[in-house]
Amino acid sequence: MSGFFGVSSKTDCVTDVFYGTDYHSHLGTKRAGVAFYSEQKGYQRAIHSLEDGYFRNKFEGDIANFSGTSGIGIISDNEAQPLVIYSHLGRFSLSTVSKINNVDALADRFLQQNKMFSETSQGGINPTELVAMLISEKPTFEEGIENVFNSIKGSCSLLILHENRIIAARDKYGRTPIVLGKKDGAYCAVSETCSFQNLDYEIEKYLGPGEIVEITPNGYTTLRQATQKLQICSFLWVYYGYPPSFYEGINVDQTRYNCGKKLAENDDIKVDFVAGIPDSGIGHAMGYSNSASTPLMRPYAKYTPTWPRSFMPQNQDMRELVAKMKLIPNSALIKEKTGVFLDDSIVRGTQLKDNVKDLQAAGIKEMHMRIACPPLIYPCEYLNFSRSRTKLELATRKAIFKLEGTEDVDYKKYANPDTQEYKNMVEQIRKDLGLTSLKFQHLPDLVEAIGLPKEKLCTHCWDSSSYGE
Repeated sequence: MSGFFGVSSKTDCVTDVFYGTDYHSHLGTKRAGVAFYSEQKGYQRAIHSLEDGYFRNKFEGDIANFSGTSGIGIISDNEAQPLVIYSHLGRFSLSTVSKINNVDALADRFLQQNKMFSETSQGGINPTELVAMLISEKPTFEEGIENVFNSIKGSCSLLILHENRIIAARDKYGRTPIVLGKKDGAYCAVSETCSFQNLDYEIEKYLGPGEIVEITPNGYTTLRQATQKLQICSFLWVYYGYPPSFYEGINVDQTRYNCGKKLAENDDIKVDFVAGIPDSGIGHAMGYSNSASTPLMRPYAKYTPTWPRSFMPQNQDMRELVAKMKLIPNSALIKEKTGVFLDDSIVRGTQLKDNVKDLQAAGIKEMHMRIACPPLIYPCEYLNFSRSRTKLELATRKAIFKLEGTEDVDYKKYANPDTQEYKNMVEQIRKDLGLTSLKFQHLPDLVEAIGLPKEKLCTHCWDSSSYGE
């Protein structure tokens, strides 16, 4: 996913950027970086890997030596950023939250113009550098960002640090969020509003799709008006977002509560307890438990002092080890008991399958699984979510392949909960995971739980719908 935090302030902003960026660490990524500008020191920057540590302990030494009244920070999916760019627009720093599907085609265009790229440590091209080159093709930042919107296929939201101002631009279709915050003497632009409360910011404005604003310590100026073509990622509420955060004025945890309530209303299972798969399943479980009048229990605890999130390590074997070691079953609560478990989604199903085995070994009698979103059938085209080497890594595609024996399938039949194909797929996933029963949220119920019209939500990974490129 990735997430950023940028500030323009009348006073030194290093502390705000440091803690504000840290509040995006739940997005679970590989690298992080910060950049600041001061008239005395100019641009200052640091970038570190997060594969063997956390944001705060990686950047504490750098922050002590930085100063500036404007700055940006980012937790990044893959590429090293922010970048510091020299161009005809002047010197500026850039961070992006993006997924560029035509990166190779755009790179070839620049290479044919005798341009060059700096190869990343993984090999290949840094997408943020590509965005910087697209911006620098035009005479102004606004026209350059418009060039980004018109050139890329995928999504891109960005922050530009240009001396004492920040330019914030939300993705053309608003697939990823940008929210403006304010406090006395400072304005900020962020991905997650959970970064506001403890830094004394309050929500000022949700940028619209394609909107571009310039931020200074005195306020913001609109450089490009928002369009009405919103397609924000629904999965922000289901999984990615932190519980206190808001997107489009809608709270994450309230939505998860609504999702759980919907699942309970459409269920008739009788169990001893309800439980959420930590952490993102907890809000869904609360909604289910209260609606079903069934006790909410914690049949296993997540050991957080030393074990990181399971998708942060890049090696699959290490991800599976982390997933197993961090969750500790509590046999006192589950032995000979029946439970319904709530989770945000099933992607590959590897971690859930191990969880089921561990709970069965601890003595659970029945394990019923309820998923807060529909089955993920189509890989995400717009965020770096559900990244897989092949589509067959998805639990849905594995199940369909077992049923059909081929990948040449009409997947729309499997996305429709009224078809026999859908029922067969869910049953196959249930058997693959060793569950007593399995049900997924229906898409209209998820849309209702979020509270935005369907046409304003990106639901591509469930029904293959898309809006524009």
